[in-house]
Amino acid sequence: MSRIGKKPIKIVDGVEVKIENSLVTVKGPKGTLTRTILSEVIAEIKDGEIHFTPRNHDKKSLAFWGLTRTLVSNMIDGVVNGYEKKLEINGVGFKCKVEGTDLVLDVGYSHQVKVNAPEGITFTTEKNSITVKGIDKELVGQVSAGIRRVKPPEPYKGKGIKYSTEVIRRKVGKKTA
Repeated sequence: MSRIGKKPIKIVDGVEVKIENSLVTVKGPKGTLTRTILSEVIAEIKDGEIHFTPRNHDKKSLAFWGLTRTLVSNMIDGVVNGYEKKLEINGVGFKCKVEGTDLVLDVGYSHQVKVNAPEGITFTTEKNSITVKGIDKELVGQVSAGIRRVKPPEPYKGKGIKYSTEVIRRKVGKKTA
């Protein structure tokens, strides 16, 4: 039995949740999110709370029970508070800037790398840090990972793009005799 799946989600004031067949729509002060939940899980609203139950008690239904509850909980949290990820750029001459809605990175290549902002994502830059903001947790994480993938940090000098909370394990370079 899923401990997470058993917990009901309290619907916060100012948030409107609709469940039609397998489509969950969450509307809040920051925007609207929709997600199709799998048919293995049943979602229903009772007394201002969303309850989830597995359709069957087979392995697949029980596996998706807690996942579905967490995804809907993240949707509600996103339309109320939003999500953000911070990245840092380390390296001589490495810089970033926002042009329109796109992010432009100068990270040691012969050309600038342009990262297009998907709908619902905003970039802000300050010196050598990038902040990715949005209401969809999954999309914010995916875009942040894509930015990091442009120039991952290397272990010898620490140059590259890393998350602000990430710790890079440094290696010792060559020793001379």
